[in-house]
Amino acid sequence: MVLGKTVADVVVERLVKWGVRRVYGIPGDAINTIMDTIRKSKEIEFVLVRHEESGAFAASAEAKLDGKLAACVGTAGPGAIHLLNGLYEAKTSRVPVIALTGQVDSDMIGTDYFQEIDLLRLYADVSVYNQRIASPDDAAVVIETACRNAVSRRGVSHVSFPLDIPRRKVSRTAPGSSVTYAPSFPVAPDAEIARAAQLLDEGENIVILAGSGAMSSGDSLISISDKLGAPVCVTLPGKGCIPDNHPNCLGGLGLIGTRPSQDAMEKADTVLLVGTSYPYTQFLPNHARIIQIDIDPDQIGKRCRVDAALLGDADSSLRRLLQLVKERKSSEFLEQCRREMVQWNEKLDAECSDDSRPIRPQIAARALQEELPEDAIICADVGNVTVWIARYFKSARHRFIFSPWLGSMGVALPSAIGAAFSHPQKTVAAFAGDGGFTMLMGDFNTAVKYSLPIICVVINNGILGMIKFEQEVMGHPEFGIELHNPNYADYATACGGFGIRVTDPAEVRNAIRSALTSGKPSIVEIMADPRERPMPPKIRSAQAFHYATALFREKFDP
Repeated sequence: MVLGKTVADVVVERLVKWGVRRVYGIPGDAINTIMDTIRKSKEIEFVLVRHEESGAFAASAEAKLDGKLAACVGTAGPGAIHLLNGLYEAKTSRVPVIALTGQVDSDMIGTDYFQEIDLLRLYADVSVYNQRIASPDDAAVVIETACRNAVSRRGVSHVSFPLDIPRRKVSRTAPGSSVTYAPSFPVAPDAEIARAAQLLDEGENIVILAGSGAMSSGDSLISISDKLGAPVCVTLPGKGCIPDNHPNCLGGLGLIGTRPSQDAMEKADTVLLVGTSYPYTQFLPNHARIIQIDIDPDQIGKRCRVDAALLGDADSSLRRLLQLVKERKSSEFLEQCRREMVQWNEKLDAECSDDSRPIRPQIAARALQEELPEDAIICADVGNVTVWIARYFKSARHRFIFSPWLGSMGVALPSAIGAAFSHPQKTVAAFAGDGGFTMLMGDFNTAVKYSLPIICVVINNGILGMIKFEQEVMGHPEFGIELHNPNYADYATACGGFGIRVTDPAEVRNAIRSALTSGKPSIVEIMADPRERPMPPKIRSAQAFHYATALFREKFDP
């Protein structure tokens, strides 16, 4: 490091060295020196968003897609606070993001100064590394450590800069360092692999449940599924690890999943968990033996009893198992699951062919699948739209971005912006409800400003649909969920994008096609039926009772 550089110079240089190519955020006085250094850099780009939360969501999306370090920035006080929700998305999804925040002048800290917030305390829970630059000469080491921790520990690093620090000059050489680090690649012992293979060979009804950790293991998943005669279910973040149209794939598990996957789990005597610590254990069989593969030792046995624990990455562990397990010439269990899945898909296809009005929202999800290229990136919001995408959009080689652990509304649009910046060669779509989209719809202007041709499909049903369903299942009449919406298509046009409102189900595909060919950021507004409920694959008697009670109270309870 050359002496005489400013702290801002050092920060930007280190970010570039760690592969950061853009920083999302909003400028402000506490970070303006860093912003000016970014302005002069030819290797890093600043992306101006309309809300810092969007910037953190966009950075999180970049990190989810590639596993590489992404960055966001916020000024002192409210700017730094606004980043938090998007950063919690990165934390809960375990992806590397570095957040740079401004702070008041060093000599004002602790005096209750204008916009002073105790940022280290505020960021303590969300971050794996959390520091304030105290002097110019510790800047290089702190930024280096922050980047290293975010990548190696797969989480959020936070570095705060008092206003006076970034413009000060470094007076001594920082210790030498590089972007190399010592990642942990645990390998399960041969004895444990043999134990897992034995359990799988002894099982009769074997089910594989694959999560996000299996996303790069599609071929191995299919091979072991074929060899064991075992169907594959997927968690929500695991959607796309194998194609939805593969005959062995039963789709999602749980309330937003499929009936065949739940039926298979209920009949399973052996379950192979691959890259998931599935939290909804009520959908796992109590009587089955469980083998779990995970690269993180903290995740193994975290949710349920495990009979064999394979510590290691999914693909290498599956390939080792493939060498030991016996091949089955036939599997009546798998064949029965396949037949049930055919019947289930016929049911979904019939729903997607309904020409009634208002439009059934699942029609939009299926139309999006039919019009997008097979390598497109789909960013889904939280709510009923998650169900429509999870069930009705049949993945081929698509990539999906969800908010599976935080479950934050508003995530779809900014995630699509991050995906479009990091993968400009891909078609990127956001699929959102009216409630979630409106939360951060100001950042549609960001897509227009930077000419990002993302397509936003907005399901406009005038209500917070998932919350309506949750209230009914609990036996409560709907309350506080009605929305007053703008015309989203007109909004897109006013921003300088392309907008189209659809009221006829026969026109949904044409509208999506028009948006894709417009070359502009676009909004396809679907006027959807608010009565369409995301019914679980199996309805329990208690759910039916509470639902009937809610309908009765809606009519007769004053």
